[in-house]
Amino acid sequence: MTGALHFADSGEAADLAAFLGRLVHYDRAAAVRLQAGGKALAVFGRPPSFEVLAVRTVRLAAPVGTPLDVTVSAGELLESVDEAAAGAAVPPPVTGPPWAGLLPPRGGWRELPGLPGPEEMRAVVSAAVAEFRSRDEALPAQHRTRSERDRIGREIWSRTLGDTELPLRAVHAAQSLGFLRPIRSAVHAGAPGADTPAPVALLASGTWLRLRTPYGSVATRRPGSTGGLGAFQVRPV
Repeated sequence: MTGALHFADSGEAADLAAFLGRLVHYDRAAAVRLQAGGKALAVFGRPPSFEVLAVRTVRLAAPVGTPLDVTVSAGELLESVDEAAAGAAVPPPVTGPPWAGLLPPRGGWRELPGLPGPEEMRAVVSAAVAEFRSRDEALPAQHRTRSERDRIGREIWSRTLGDTELPLRAVHAAQSLGFLRPIRSAVHAGAPGADTPAPVALLASGTWLRLRTPYGSVATRRPGSTGGLGAFQVRPV
């Protein structure tokens, strides 16, 4: 092991474990890039088929003495998370996949208008999933191939959300990773135990788009774009 992580509380550890669990569900060999500075840890992953980068930021109990930047096995990191102790051990580094060196820019993010609320976004994803299933079931047996299903999927998930540039695959990824789930807040909802949709924002920086929520972010390149890349600024969500 290359070191230890001490989270602000057990809830932070549980949220990280849930995020890692979802990544491993999609890819047992998933890798994550860790960047820690100050009192925050950013965990980057790329769930297969969504064509996006996902990031979960975790609050640390104390500022790190030496900045951390390493790519490790998501499964090994998940196994090391101790929710009761609010900590985890950093596994040995692995050879990073290509995406690990192509993170979104550090700054220059600006908020874009036109993003629907979380409830509407969840409804859009549900409708798109239902459409895919319907079109898949309607395929004649001789056409029910992987390439035809992939074509249908690309057509659906490449559509943009409302009047924004954000592709539906980014919203689907956010929903699947638990970033669009409701939050419980009696203060905001006005009643104990009521569910209030988490506030979200659509941000842009250069050739990148970023869907940010209190639970994490999903970033994707604009269609046909190229440009310089940097690293996310490490800070609590």
